[in-house]
Amino acid sequence: MTQHRRAWPLSAILLAVFGVALVCIGAFFMFLRPPLLPEDMRFIGMSLGQLQAEQPRMASWLLRVFQVLGGYASATGLLTVTVAATSFRRHERMALVGVLAGGVASIGWMAIVNFSIGSDFRWALLAVAVLWAASVCTFMVEISQAAVRTGGTG
Repeated sequence: MTQHRRAWPLSAILLAVFGVALVCIGAFFMFLRPPLLPEDMRFIGMSLGQLQAEQPRMASWLLRVFQVLGGYASATGLLTVTVAATSFRRHERMALVGVLAGGVASIGWMAIVNFSIGSDFRWALLAVAVLWAASVCTFMVEISQAAVRTGGTG
């Protein structure tokens, strides 16, 4: 079986970079994020000392929760890079559906929630969400241009 090498369209490059960003977010949650950030304490409305006195095992539990969340974010990023390198790169329309739904459910929702709680990370997460949105918009432009070139539907 002969495989034809296809250049990477900009949409696939953007999606792959987005996927790498998700892997990095996941790694932060798995290995670097403390169980409670200063913004968490502001949102909760109590000091770390108060929380530890009332719920001594909370920090330990949250650490595990964030490690699991990080694993899922990293896995999502790895799968996103794989989609970028395969079906998104080939401009398969079903890839667009999956990338749209996955992006809304992952970085879209994460950015919305972080803005709603006034997170210190909201602008960084918005930048990652914009990267995802740029890949989707670029994909749609690319398939439209291909349709014009071929005189068909892409």
